[in-house]
Amino acid sequence: MPESKYEEIFKKLVKSAYRGDMDNEMAKIRDGDSITDQYLLYAAGGGDPNTVVFKIRDCSGHCDAGDDNCEAACLFGAIVRDMEGNVVITPNNCTGCGRCVEVCKHYSLVDKKEFVPLIKLLKDRKVPVFAIIAPAFIGQFGPAVTPGKMRAALKRLGFYGMVEVALFADMLTLKEALEFDRHVTREEDFMLTSMCCPIWVSMVKRVYKDLVPHISPSVSPMVACGRGIKHLHPGAKVVFIGPCIAKKAEAKEPDIRDAVDAVLTFRELEQIFEAVGINPSEMDDDESEHSSSAGRIYARTGGVSRAISETLNKLRPERKIKIQAIHADGVQDCRRMLKDVLAGYIKGNFLEGMGCNGGCVGGPKVIIDPVEGRQYVENYSKEAGSLTPVDNKYVLELLQRLGIHDMHDFLDSSKAAMFIRDFGEDSSR
Repeated sequence: MPESKYEEIFKKLVKSAYRGDMDNEMAKIRDGDSITDQYLLYAAGGGDPNTVVFKIRDCSGHCDAGDDNCEAACLFGAIVRDMEGNVVITPNNCTGCGRCVEVCKHYSLVDKKEFVPLIKLLKDRKVPVFAIIAPAFIGQFGPAVTPGKMRAALKRLGFYGMVEVALFADMLTLKEALEFDRHVTREEDFMLTSMCCPIWVSMVKRVYKDLVPHISPSVSPMVACGRGIKHLHPGAKVVFIGPCIAKKAEAKEPDIRDAVDAVLTFRELEQIFEAVGINPSEMDDDESEHSSSAGRIYARTGGVSRAISETLNKLRPERKIKIQAIHADGVQDCRRMLKDVLAGYIKGNFLEGMGCNGGCVGGPKVIIDPVEGRQYVENYSKEAGSLTPVDNKYVLELLQRLGIHDMHDFLDSSKAAMFIRDFGEDSSR
């Protein structure tokens, strides 16, 4: 798809920052237009450090009620109109999910790019900077780009290493299975998973608050991965790479902002590679992967449910109450399911919600078609050396290094603190 002026400016800044003459490049780009100045500010990572979405121009207020209407698209009522019909973002309601940026065809709203401030660290190599990449990455950068080639390409950018978040999804699969075992003891009990999708979690916390007691007290795989790396490598920086804007907001939530220092989307990474002339498909393979099939299928709708169900069956084959999963695919489906739960119309005991149709493979910043992305994920899951984390010796060894010496330590809040969130209060405020 054609790039916007904002994206073109971002690529120019990346290229010049690696050359070491970004100030000169910015002077060339400035054209006296206030919009260009704002593009430069946010493409360079400026602006309020706790804000993801910025309005860079007033609108005419004549958007249709359809696909390009940011007000209608906002899930949390954060966008209103002033007396002239211009967009106003109300900070207290905005979660930074990026839905408005996705639908705006007039480039009046942008999400901040977080990569440029990292380039000096990547070039100096004095501080180890790790890239952690979402399970949906497989196939996004071309059929020839293996995980090893992607790792080599990221190292060429200056990253110390790359870790697949699927490895930590494995760990949290164990935790979620144990949480289900603890909390669902009667036929009428149920649990909402807190894994993966920040839009789903925000919907529960902000709109369907009565269901908060049923949400599992787990961090997302992104947060677990970031914290795990920093535990093993004190002083390291962590950059998450994934398919959506909403992860930029999740990384800034007060109770978990220690985990990840910056977030890139797949499209941003593609633009970075283009700007500096790196072709991942031409790289040599660098190391192998150790995640199980369970962690890899988190990238698609239903994957979390399947992973946790298969893991629970391994842990507790004699359990009478099995996981009966229902999953919501896309925002409207999530709303419908949560309303049904509140109304008492629920037939399952494990609820999984994905804000994007198809799951993460259908995220707004993916590069390939979601159907194709799902197929890559399925194929990659079949290549795994283990079906569940219970069978994965690498997961069990890594858990030991993180202080989890027995699987049931996941239920001990002191031993498993890095994997736990408290949803009793709105931690995003």
